[in-house]
Amino acid sequence: MITLDLIYKASTVLKDVVRRTQLIPTQKINTAANVFLKPENLQVTGSFKVRGAGFKISQLSDEEKAHGVIACSAGNHAQGVALAAKRYGIPALICMPSGAPISKVEATRELGAEVCLVPGVYDDAYAKAMQLNEEKHMTFIHPFDDEQVIAGQGTVGMEILNENPDIDVIFVPIGGGGLASGVAFAVKALKPSVRVVGVQAQGAPSMLNSVDHNQIETLTNVLTIADGIAVKEPGVNTFEIVQQYVDDIVSVTEDEICAAILALIEQHKLIAEGAGAVSVAAAMFNKVDIAGKNVCCIVSGGNIDVTILSRVINRGLMKGGRTTEMLIEMADRPGSLLGLCQVICKLGANIISIHHERNGESPDVNSCNLRMVLETRDQRHIDQLHEAIEKAGYSILA
Repeated sequence: MITLDLIYKASTVLKDVVRRTQLIPTQKINTAANVFLKPENLQVTGSFKVRGAGFKISQLSDEEKAHGVIACSAGNHAQGVALAAKRYGIPALICMPSGAPISKVEATRELGAEVCLVPGVYDDAYAKAMQLNEEKHMTFIHPFDDEQVIAGQGTVGMEILNENPDIDVIFVPIGGGGLASGVAFAVKALKPSVRVVGVQAQGAPSMLNSVDHNQIETLTNVLTIADGIAVKEPGVNTFEIVQQYVDDIVSVTEDEICAAILALIEQHKLIAEGAGAVSVAAAMFNKVDIAGKNVCCIVSGGNIDVTILSRVINRGLMKGGRTTEMLIEMADRPGSLLGLCQVICKLGANIISIHHERNGESPDVNSCNLRMVLETRDQRHIDQLHEAIEKAGYSILA
């Protein structure tokens, strides 16, 4: 069983391995609360995962190290295992889902590990790793369901309270539950009054469903931008610890995750991956009442695939009311478009793109449709635009 002494031991062992990520105060994530960020996206390998992997591998016997280690991961645990294995001079084989971001796959290879790509998601990679482990007799480094891994992740919670003992609420991402288990156990042992809130993506609520139904449940599929927490089934140990020590579990939508990623980029110049931003999304969109509280959001990782970053930013802009898309019906005659543009200009919106459709589905053959994307200030600004456009005699279809 995990103990506070084991977490203290992990903290000592990892002192020269991990970076102590200092809390970053922010007044913009949620103006009703005193919010701090725990930027594990700035960690060695860009994720908290190096903590658990590093501690687990440090405790292997010489015989186990000689046989090497094997792991499965969507990317962050892979890099943590690869770095720790390289540090101790032992071979590492990592099974990764074929859909894992290319950047994470290549980063794992660059750290010296052998990578085996497996069709499917994390759970499929896990099954392959188990098969290969039987054949090669290596030591399996579980990404979350292992007491030494959990203890390593628990050092995050210990660091938060060491730096700011007045924290009232901690938002922590949950996939398989390793980080949430370690943080919750450490925090509750040190300061039981702290409320620990786990956060999952709405498209992968395996721990949320399991806790709600008081038994481990397996999702048939997962679909989320937060690939680092896209886990179909929580661990046996992590389920028990989360059930006992985590106060609440909430979920966030894809749009909310994108908005959180965008907020971190704009407001704090921090790059977070989807899994790392779910904690921030929960605070931004008031998934629990945090008014007047000292709140810490664990930004668990920053290894986002840059090829999807522009799409994430666009969705974040839409969610935050910074851009809006409209389908507008207007009379097909000279001056109609000019009149519409004048309405938009008068209210200070900026036209990003415009597409003119003469062959719309309107029964009025003398009308046409415009698809417009506008740069706006916020949702209130969008509402003002809708009101002014319709008042000017145009019809907003969508």
